[in-house]
Amino acid sequence: MKYFFLTDGWAVGRVWELGGLWNELSWRRKPHIEQTTVCVWENDEKLWLYRVEDAVLMVEVKPVSDAEVDAIGQVVLKRLMTADQAIDMLNKTGGET
Repeated sequence: MKYFFLTDGWAVGRVWELGGLWNELSWRRKPHIEQTTVCVWENDEKLWLYRVEDAVLMVEVKPVSDAEVDAIGQVVLKRLMTADQAIDMLNKTGGET
């Protein structure tokens, strides 16, 4: 499994795997992406820990609010974390459940 943190109010958009953009017809399913019940606070922002399957290489995230979409657009997360890296971040910030 791989992990990433996502700010409250943001959502997952497109997903990439080794062959390119995730193709639901080829895989016959959506990618496994799950928001956990664990979060951390960083710079007054609540960041939720997400778990994704190993086949996922990159994830596009974007704000849910239209006002923020105009200001930011979207962001592509290219470096997903290992479990050890996620645990280290939780230890540093004092993660909550």
